[in-house]
Amino acid sequence: MELHKQAVDQVSRRVKAFDKAGTSYRMYHGSTNSTRRISLDPKKVVDTSALNHVIQVDTEKNVALVEPNVPMDSLVEATLKYGLVPPVVPEFPGITVGGSYSGTAGESSSFKHGFFDRTINWVEFVLADGTITKASPRERSDLFYGAVGACGTLGVTTLFELQLQPTGRYVEVTYLPVYSPGEATMLLETCARDDHFDFLDGILFARKSGVIIVGRITDKCRYITQRFSRRGDPWFYLHAQEKVANIRTAPPGASATTSSTSSMPISNDTTEIVPLQDYLFRYDRGAFWMGSYTFSMFWLPTSRYTRYLLDQWLHTRPMYTAMHHSGHAERFIIQDLIMPSNTAEQTIEWVDDHLGIYPLWLCPIKGSSKALMHNPTPRTIADIENGEPTSKQTSNDLFINIGVWGSGPGYDDTAAAYDRFVADNRAIEQKVKLLGGFKWIYAHMYYTEEEFWEGYDKKAYDELRKKYGAEKLPTVFEKIKRPDERMKRTSETRGALKMLLGFNHLFTAKK
Repeated sequence: MELHKQAVDQVSRRVKAFDKAGTSYRMYHGSTNSTRRISLDPKKVVDTSALNHVIQVDTEKNVALVEPNVPMDSLVEATLKYGLVPPVVPEFPGITVGGSYSGTAGESSSFKHGFFDRTINWVEFVLADGTITKASPRERSDLFYGAVGACGTLGVTTLFELQLQPTGRYVEVTYLPVYSPGEATMLLETCARDDHFDFLDGILFARKSGVIIVGRITDKCRYITQRFSRRGDPWFYLHAQEKVANIRTAPPGASATTSSTSSMPISNDTTEIVPLQDYLFRYDRGAFWMGSYTFSMFWLPTSRYTRYLLDQWLHTRPMYTAMHHSGHAERFIIQDLIMPSNTAEQTIEWVDDHLGIYPLWLCPIKGSSKALMHNPTPRTIADIENGEPTSKQTSNDLFINIGVWGSGPGYDDTAAAYDRFVADNRAIEQKVKLLGGFKWIYAHMYYTEEEFWEGYDKKAYDELRKKYGAEKLPTVFEKIKRPDERMKRTSETRGALKMLLGFNHLFTAKK
């Protein structure tokens, strides 16, 4: 802990100097899983990149002391030595503990545990005046919940106590076919009520084709073993698509019309055993399915052979590096939409009608979050249509994250296409707001400031900033807003140059 204290003292001194000078500053973490453009003035930066250690794993209390820049693969590796794992592990190995708290994070265990922040006992902060303090659900709870998803605009996080739970070595994974958005959301709700499942998510490959994936932690190998981390292994989404295509023997609607999970088809055809770490980071290779765009971008054929040859560059870490250097995040819609389960089907159908983007990721998330930036107001369709007042969420609410990641129709390197890209993103934001949901703010934001604060409690947020002396820091909107300059691609030449730049960084980035 002594080295940690020295590092935090250094951060505190840097923050105090900025506070005394009345200078606003940004944090440098060493890495990012945001898709937004990030530019930093080296003279106005607090560097926390050295805070990247798992300090302690307590096997009696089942907790771990973890610094904010510890990535998920290092965290899991450290805790698995003791047969323990965090209840919620975000799917990309490079996502950090601090980013999962100050941003937003959830995964296929979130239907049981909620967002990642729900698994944190307390957080150590350096406040905007350099004061070192702690916050938890019982002590300075307003700071603890207010800083969730606030992008570091209330202070600098420097240490976390994370909950851990016992785990087995494998996950027993079962693939269940669905044939419509309605069936998919209904089956997710059914499975979320089953205490036997440890993991739950889904993929829609098209409007009438999808799969719901359930998992149980186990130490037994009762079925064939499948891996996803080696270069010769399949990408998970392609494997799931192939798996569900081979088991579609039930009539359409059969899988989702049941109100219980007792009749689900669990057999050698539908179920397999996946090593735990392979399961937790199953979407790393190919970055879900975004890696498939790499092949078309460089006019390469897509096959198992080319995926094998290019494997080391098609993990999430090098792909994020290439994305930021190439600017290609601005030609793909990359949005996560947290929707009340009763409006998720309508949201999916709207995405299908207006964007036609597939696959879509579906991840159910337990409600009852107290976080200021995680407070959507679920409503029935009738309430929305009739303009009824919004209702507060309860512990029984289930939200469904809809991952909309892909290239929309006609997104090329012209100014007109960029205008359409912006218009499509703004349409998504307005639809999400209308249907009682909210967006994860790691991605591009196209709201005006007034539109953004219509969805959040600005008064409470401003009061927190005043209470904890953070008014000199950038606001959350200032950190996530789209740059003012118009980033239109006005020629094929510029687009080609960006492509080549991204290609260079793709092949020089390290995993």
